[in-house]
Amino acid sequence: MRPFGILQVVASSLESQRERMNTIVSNMANVHTTRTENGEPYRRKDVLFEVREIETGNEVLEGVRVAGVINDKSPFKVVYDPGHPDADENGFVRLPNVEVLEEMVNMLMTFRAYEASITAFNTTKEMFMKLLEMGRV
Repeated sequence: MRPFGILQVVASSLESQRERMNTIVSNMANVHTTRTENGEPYRRKDVLFEVREIETGNEVLEGVRVAGVINDKSPFKVVYDPGHPDADENGFVRLPNVEVLEEMVNMLMTFRAYEASITAFNTTKEMFMKLLEMGRV
């Protein structure tokens, strides 16, 4: 294995988790957005990951990358609020399909994955430093 290949794998994970965190933050920021450019409530977004091949000379390692950001097709929430500016003729308002508790769990999982990648990076860095120390002796 090339010495810095593992760092490229870790970097791919960090980039992907950052994108997922940004998407989660966007979902939470729009939890009350009842009208977007297309006239509908905000639709929750989710990140899809896929395997990313990382070439390091004569070998190929597997990392991760964002394959895309997709819209969650689950139905909008509907609440009765006749005073809301976006209420229909019956007084019902369609709200985004964002569940705050679900987004908080996703945020925690993303944070843990990011944290694990940072730990892998630091462990690899420490191993390289020990290897350099051994070479000086």
